[in-house]
Amino acid sequence: MSGFQKGFLRHLAQTSDAPIALEIERANGSWLITREGRRYLDFIAGIGVSALGHGHPAVLEALAAQAARHLHVMVYGEYVLEAQVALASRLAELLPSPIDRVYFTNSGAEAIEGALKTARKHTGKPAWAAFDGAYHGDTLGALALAGNPGFRAPFQPLPGPVVHLPYDDERALAKLDASVSAVVVEPVQAEGGVRIPAAQFMRALRRRCDELGALLVFDEVLTGFGRTGKLFALEHFGVTPDIVVLAKALGGGLPLGAFCAPSAVLKTLSRDPPLGHITTFGGHPLSCATGLAALEFIAANRLWERARRAGERLLDRLRELADAKRVRAVRGIGFLLGMEFTSAQLARRFVEKTIAGGVVVNWTLNADNVVRLAPPLTISDEEIDFALAVMRKALGALRGR
Repeated sequence: MSGFQKGFLRHLAQTSDAPIALEIERANGSWLITREGRRYLDFIAGIGVSALGHGHPAVLEALAAQAARHLHVMVYGEYVLEAQVALASRLAELLPSPIDRVYFTNSGAEAIEGALKTARKHTGKPAWAAFDGAYHGDTLGALALAGNPGFRAPFQPLPGPVVHLPYDDERALAKLDASVSAVVVEPVQAEGGVRIPAAQFMRALRRRCDELGALLVFDEVLTGFGRTGKLFALEHFGVTPDIVVLAKALGGGLPLGAFCAPSAVLKTLSRDPPLGHITTFGGHPLSCATGLAALEFIAANRLWERARRAGERLLDRLRELADAKRVRAVRGIGFLLGMEFTSAQLARRFVEKTIAGGVVVNWTLNADNVVRLAPPLTISDEEIDFALAVMRKALGALRGR
């Protein structure tokens, strides 16, 4: 164990009793390189952050150019900063009308918090609604929406009231009532086990929110920016939400989140009182500059089409590998795929063996028998084939036990 690994275990707060603990020296393209020189294919793209892989030239160029101009100069929303304005303007062009305004934050959980505050203030209603299997972050408000009771229980009482409904169940929407200010939903549940709802469900949810005067909030923290084979996952359903929450790939590899809505909705935060929702570092100029560079590269190269085509091939190949005794199902949309194992133990053993073989994958928080795959949008066919070979070997080892 190196000195840095010892320091990691001794001085950094741990998020689990068994961290992966790869000692990363550098990263390039789809690969992570450890201090020992071992290469690992990042088949989860830093949990969706590194959509263009690591060290993309467009991102590094934007980073250097902005760093040479200025870093932090004032809390968000007070000075006119080109990087913020340019990214917000481009998002407004790409998101569906009437969404035309952006509030930048540091992370997805902070953006969820902002969306919850906005909905409550805009509608004057107290309650929120979310779904089983949902994951929206770990701050108290975001955690209150979580679809896994085990994650909520140690931190009760949580903000609310919150109504939790079954995901992708149109009949359950009747349980929503006029006290609900916002319904928060992932267009595809990632931590819930890569669950893909029916378009009919999403359209029924839109209608129900309209009936109740509730805001519909789409959490596109992981699904945005080409991940599902569309630039935004909302495009799969023909539904326009009232608020879209973004993060992860938004910053091009740097911390950045946002909640986006029509001006009529977001202006509620600027008055009664003014400065009722502020952030010091949200929309940091470096993050906005790299985020714009990444977004322009994704849009110019239509990388969502690459994710759709290569994702379909990957899905087909994984289904060929699946062993019904070990893998119950394989599902996916674009470059977001899930392998559902027959037990959590098998899923964890598969993850361990796959990482040992040089490919980083992980299981999902709210469905620990599901292994998630979410490679960079720029990954090559040869790299995908390498991952498939490693996963085939890992599954073979499981069959041998």
